[in-house]
Order: sequence, then C-alpha cells, then structure tokens
Amino acid sequence: GHKLYGPKGIGALYIRDGVSIDSLVHGASHEAGRRAGTESALLAVGLGAACELARRDPCAERLGELRDGFWQRLSDAFGERVVINGHLTERLPNTLNVSFVGQQSHEILARLEGVAASTGSACHAGSRTISGVLAAMGIDEQIALGAIRFSLGRGTDQAQIDRVVDQLVEILAAAPPASESS
Repeated sequence: GHKLYGPKGIGALYIRDGVSIDSLVHGASHEAGRRAGTESALLAVGLGAACELARRDPCAERLGELRDGFWQRLSDAFGERVVINGHLTERLPNTLNVSFVGQQSHEILARLEGVAASTGSACHAGSRTISGVLAAMGIDEQIALGAIRFSLGRGTDQAQIDRVVDQLVEILAAAPPASESS
C-alpha cells in the first residue's frame, strides 16, 4: 500500500486464473487457504482508496516524463559510464534504476546530499551485495555494484532532478574508477 501513498502493512495480489500458489502464512484457511490470519479491514479500505486515487491521478504521466528526462540528462552527462537497468519503456513511471559503470553505488550515495535513493530494495538497505532482482535480470555483477534506484514521487519536480544530476556530475568527476579506489 505504501508504494502508492496508501497504508503500510497491506497489499494486493492478483492471481491469474489457472495459476496455483502455495500459502505463505500457514494456519487457518482464510482467503481460499492462501493465508491464515485476520486481515485489517481498515488497512484494506485504505488500500482501496489509495488505488482509486492512483487510478484517477494524472501524476503517473508527469512522473514518467520526469523519469525519462532524468535518464536523458544522466545519459548526456555520463555517456557509456551510465547504463539503465531494465527495459527502456516497459517500467514504472516513478522509478529509475541505473548503474554507474566502474563505481560502487554505496560510495556515490554517501556523497549525495539531500537525496533519498537506494542501492536496492528497502528491505535490503545497508547491504553491499547486489540486488537479487538485478542478478535475476542477468545484470553483470560489476555493473550491478554501481546500481542506484531513484524513486520519484508526487512532490518531485524538475529542479530537484537537476540538483541530483549536478551533484552526480561533481561526485563522479572526483571519483576514481572502483578498481583504483579498492
């Protein structure tokens, strides 16, 4: 839920007809035997309201345009020293995952001021191993070690993106390649 400005602690799972899944939480047979325990009606209503607002919110198009402009600025600034992780067009409008080739993402993040970004999913924050998602996508380990995930939100504007790019240009101009800094 919190990924779309809804409450934490609730989510939805769409299961296509004919697909069988195993229960993750065992015990009683709630939800057709898929999950034990009592769900919070309040959280479910909050998730539903957040989904309805997200469906009507024109923000997704604006965020997609900001994300694409962000990628273009990074590409212009760094050329082949930055690569996009994932499909160029089939992706979330609010997320940009890029790798800075020859760099260690945690070192870049440590120098970014006033920027909330991540080297992986929130549940693996602080880990210096490559993202399991990037590994499953077949991203080379050396490329994945330079990966940073930037998430944009309703309040993100062009000036903020410009500040991030300007900081990255300054940081990477002073940073030796990872092989020299090890």
